[in-house]
Amino acid sequence: MKKWLPFIVAAAMALWVLSTVRAPADKDFAYTEFGRLPAVFNGRCQPLDSVARNSLLQIREKQAANIEPWKGEFENPKLIPAIEWLAAVMMKPEVADAWQVFRIDHPELVSLLKLPEKDKEKQSDGKHYSWNQMQPSLDALEKETKRASKVEGAHRTPFDQAVLKLQQRLMLYTRLKNTLQPQDAQDWPRELAEYEKLIVPGMAAMHAQQAGKEHDKAVLEKFFGFLQRFDTMSGVEPPLVVPPHHPERSRDGWMRMGEALMEMARGGKLHEAARHYAAMAGAFRSGKPDEFNRAVDAYRQTLAPKLGPELTKADRECFFNRLQPFYISMVIYVLAFLLACASWVNMSEPLRRSAVYLVALAFIVHTAGLVFRMWLESRPPVTNLYSSAIFIGWGAVVLGMVLERFYRDGIGTVVASAVGFITLIIAHHLSLGGDTMEMMRAVLDTNFWLATHVVTITIGYSSAFVAGFLAVIYVLRGAFTRTLSEATGAALSRMVYGIVCFATLFSFVGTVLGGIWADQSWGRFWGWDPKENGALIIVLWNALILHARWSGTIRERGLMNMAIAGNIVTSWSWFGVNMLGIGLHSYGFMDAAFWWLMAFVVSQLALIAIGLLPDDWWLSLRSRPPSSRGGSDGKRGKDSNGDSKLASA
Repeated sequence: MKKWLPFIVAAAMALWVLSTVRAPADKDFAYTEFGRLPAVFNGRCQPLDSVARNSLLQIREKQAANIEPWKGEFENPKLIPAIEWLAAVMMKPEVADAWQVFRIDHPELVSLLKLPEKDKEKQSDGKHYSWNQMQPSLDALEKETKRASKVEGAHRTPFDQAVLKLQQRLMLYTRLKNTLQPQDAQDWPRELAEYEKLIVPGMAAMHAQQAGKEHDKAVLEKFFGFLQRFDTMSGVEPPLVVPPHHPERSRDGWMRMGEALMEMARGGKLHEAARHYAAMAGAFRSGKPDEFNRAVDAYRQTLAPKLGPELTKADRECFFNRLQPFYISMVIYVLAFLLACASWVNMSEPLRRSAVYLVALAFIVHTAGLVFRMWLESRPPVTNLYSSAIFIGWGAVVLGMVLERFYRDGIGTVVASAVGFITLIIAHHLSLGGDTMEMMRAVLDTNFWLATHVVTITIGYSSAFVAGFLAVIYVLRGAFTRTLSEATGAALSRMVYGIVCFATLFSFVGTVLGGIWADQSWGRFWGWDPKENGALIIVLWNALILHARWSGTIRERGLMNMAIAGNIVTSWSWFGVNMLGIGLHSYGFMDAAFWWLMAFVVSQLALIAIGLLPDDWWLSLRSRPPSSRGGSDGKRGKDSNGDSKLASA
């Protein structure tokens, strides 16, 4: 049984992965097909399914809407997919307005909006609220928003940040409500038909008024009422759902629904998209799934002859969204980490091999997700902070698997699974900021440099983190267990040293390539920009580790402590400089995760403190003679050539 355990575990997880490929069947309304319809949002063509998922992530911080969040832990609250939530927001907003999907964590903001705290009788979980609950206090929120927006970013309090975040979420929600129809529409197919009949007499009345002639005031007033509603729709900048229909328009000439309806008044014809979406809205509001499904299918057939590539891309992205490769990878990495750690406790080779197979499976899924994203957008793997986290984790897993291939002691597997999981968790939280495949900034819209500078320096980040986490394993196993033998310690030391060499090379080359890119884009090779300084600090720190090791200033324990400090340096250069909000690298600015970064720094400082403890405090060193303790006793010893060297950092 033990012999087959690794294959059984890997096969079970592989079957789970394959089970996610098949699309779930819709029971009534064809939400899946509706989600595959293309639109342009955040500067790129994407399916409505992506609009739904990304929007709900920003509003609720999850990709499913819990429309009964007040239910207890064991009461099976009603969860609906993001696309079902979006369909209600777009076509039946009075229902969606009652769903508690807006997450509010700051107690002062809850008090400002006069919202209920956690109370089952009031059907409130104390964290999620509906549009209807907040609407009576929106004026108070608007005043606080104006005040907070005038405060400089560095001086904003957590309350100010919570106010601005909620205002952004409400604005996004308003944009979505005005995507297909005016948010106050009650029977949109009837209203659209009425507007279509009103165009000719309405335009005639308007021209007569302008010429000072007699005109039908009632017709003109009603006509202007429609135009004002459509102008309001366009003014909130909802997604562009009307594809180009004039021969002279380019493939990028998408319009908002409000713009398309106003264009009708200037002599244009009603676009087929408007007619089909009106049919969908009418059927959805009336609860007629068959009519809704026919309207969705008819619209897709209308798009197919002219917008085949857009439909194909939307289908592929929907498949990618459904697969969720990075979430699947996270789950498998966690299981692999637990099995690898368990193999150290009871020295079980089947458990170690099971962990290796799981890491390999997770790596395949991780790689598939990375390549799929590149294929969808025709971009290199790293284009923003989100994709950098994905790629750093991927690179760390590669290095961990290489280490496991040579040493076969579980250390490489633990590093690969731990760093892979942590970086994917970071990526998940970065995705809460919006679309992770957003349109490129102009300075980044150069595939050659994205494929050289950014990828190279990100590999350097990956290597630095792998070295640091190997050092963490050394400290934890050495201080708290008896599993760090002299041979294992020496092997870890060689691993860390080799990977630091690797990190130094890639960090240096990536920094130089970045300077060349900056010279071409901004006219200077180096400008002491915070992001540039962060990259340089990583190079200098890795070089310092190597020189300290070469000179004998540090030995085994000192090398590990400096590698752990490298985690702090790399995390600050990767994330910390983006929180300053200054410099030319504006595409990477962020104002969140400060306290998480500080917690990580404190944890690494605590590990360094443990690494500096006397030998007698380390379980793995108590039984060893002083000469075999890795130079960690602070005394002067002899190196392999007989020269006297300082034994510890």
